[in-house]
Amino acid sequence: MKRTPILVLITCLTLSACGSSGNSGGGGSLKMGIAVANISLNFAHEMVEGAETAAQHEGGVDFKAVGPPNTDGPAEQQLFTNLTQTNPDGVVLENLDPPIFTRPAATAIDRGVPVVALDTAPTDGSKITFYVGNDNYDLGVQLAQELLKRLPANPSGSVVVGVPNPGTPVLDSRARGIKETLNAKAPGIKVLGPFQTYSDPNQNYGAWSALVHANPTALAFLGVGDADSYDLAKIKQTEKGKYLVAGADVDAKTLQGVKDGLDFVTIDPEHFLKGYVVTALLIRSVKEKKPLPQGWLRMPGLVVDSSNIDAVIKRQTSTQAAYDFYKPEIDRILANPSASVRPLAEAR
Repeated sequence: MKRTPILVLITCLTLSACGSSGNSGGGGSLKMGIAVANISLNFAHEMVEGAETAAQHEGGVDFKAVGPPNTDGPAEQQLFTNLTQTNPDGVVLENLDPPIFTRPAATAIDRGVPVVALDTAPTDGSKITFYVGNDNYDLGVQLAQELLKRLPANPSGSVVVGVPNPGTPVLDSRARGIKETLNAKAPGIKVLGPFQTYSDPNQNYGAWSALVHANPTALAFLGVGDADSYDLAKIKQTEKGKYLVAGADVDAKTLQGVKDGLDFVTIDPEHFLKGYVVTALLIRSVKEKKPLPQGWLRMPGLVVDSSNIDAVIKRQTSTQAAYDFYKPEIDRILANPSASVRPLAEAR
């Protein structure tokens, strides 16, 4: 089965947010779902696709996905609240503004709705006790290390770092990982930023263009979000830049940028894998009436470069290809999820 294009996914999720069934489990007795922060960007598409695939495989679930078309915390908050009422057997919550979800999540849990966190760690007062996500600081470390591999020994110069939504914990952690790694391992590099680069692709392109023009001698420009990767690649290509660029996630344009040698890497948070694992565990917990693990299920990330770009591009061609790629890791994690669990307080 061909993967649903982003534009079609946006339409489907918007319809489901407006009251259409949006079901992927098909005819099941359990009504469950996922709320995401921004259905226009690839990171959410990946998580939703993983979650829906898990619901299909587990069976017996009517599964709905909701989210605003642009990053809008209050809009997602309302969609999440509605989802906990229409699909009360279990909800996966991914968001970019954890504090505003504290009370809605706690209210839903008090009503008996199981809520688990995906990709962004929950706040203390939310009453959410299980979270599936990356070590985002480590993803930033990985990006900085990949940059250093491609610079001369004892590099000297500036590196510009951008964050689409400053204040978002997962993105801030990645930027901090980049900055602290470069400071420790390459003291000759001056890290500038992080600067706000916006999640909207048009705003993102404009922000990066301004940063590139303001820092024409920089060694590299590094982003931590979805649009950063492909917009930086486009700018580098258009302006024939000699600087290095890279970012995160696996939007099709980003993968093409890696394939063409524009982005030297992209750091893949493996959103499909996270969406699948958290949804499968939630469904099994509800069906078997067994508690979920308590804490942070730390998920791996993947450096995508010239050595594995073809395999990752193939992975992205269909939901079946994605599942086949991740199946060994899915099976390993689901067989013993507690083995990868750490205290929630350690999530970063």
